[in-house]
Amino acid sequence: MTTEVLRVENLATHFFTKAGTVKAVDGVSFRLEAGEVMGLVGESGSGKSVLGYSLMGLIDAPGKRVSGRIFLAGHDISDFDQTQWRAIRGNRIALIFQDPMVTLNPVLRIDTQMIEAVRAHEHVSHAQARERCREALARVGIASPEARLEGYPHQFSGGMRQRVAIAIALLNRPDLIICDEPTTALDVSIQGQILHEMQKLGRETGTALIWITHDLSIVAGLADRVSVIYAGRIVESGSTHQVLEHAVHPYTRGLIASTPSAAQPGAARRMLHQIPGMPPVPLHLPAGCPFHVRCERSTSECHSEPPLVEWADGRTFRCFHPYLEITPDLP
Repeated sequence: MTTEVLRVENLATHFFTKAGTVKAVDGVSFRLEAGEVMGLVGESGSGKSVLGYSLMGLIDAPGKRVSGRIFLAGHDISDFDQTQWRAIRGNRIALIFQDPMVTLNPVLRIDTQMIEAVRAHEHVSHAQARERCREALARVGIASPEARLEGYPHQFSGGMRQRVAIAIALLNRPDLIICDEPTTALDVSIQGQILHEMQKLGRETGTALIWITHDLSIVAGLADRVSVIYAGRIVESGSTHQVLEHAVHPYTRGLIASTPSAAQPGAARRMLHQIPGMPPVPLHLPAGCPFHVRCERSTSECHSEPPLVEWADGRTFRCFHPYLEITPDLP
């Protein structure tokens, strides 16, 4: 029997600026089970990071959650105040930023920062907290972790700082970790090691992951499910195999076609596909499907809001003209 860790219902986060309202996240819904990894993919500016920050209660003015609910392990956390959020951030929910210096304080030693992260949520001794920190550094591939605990962030390379930030997120064995492209600065071998540790963590502790990225190769090897986001809306969602092997939304097809693949004949010589145009400016989203201005399959029908189509096998998408070479598993 699966256990629900996270349920998001019609979440919308808007930014109210002098130029107008920016609908950064616009009606997003999904659920996540214990130990499950969801890949959240899309172009820059599609709303991936804002969605992650919304789930952590980290949206400041002029941004605001305008609708929707967030449930963590069945409890509604949507309207938590800052005291309540502080009690679960880093404990029940952790966030790994793309830039590790958003996490690390440059004037404090690594052990000071990590031990504080443990003892803020658990009544353990200083020695016990330090040992947990040492184990966390070793888990993410940092050599001589005992000595490294006594270092300062400026004494680490960019990739090493990111590993420290990942170790901090793992410290309290949270129910959910939101990963905002955390392996971008790491070399391939270390990236593989971190991804393996993340998968192992999910299997052993039931921690669920939301992996925010634009790298489909990472999603293919890591995620159980994939959600594709465009202009603040999830346009297609399903199992990793479903989405990457049999994408039905034109935007998803475009993302996959623009990714280099050594498995395709002549891949080293062929020209990569390019999705025409640019993502829409969030202040001036087109009516109806926001992708229709770039879509080769669009018609006048696409100027209306596309309905949410749900198949019995868990696949969902929003499109009037999907690619239907496959037969849906209808009830």
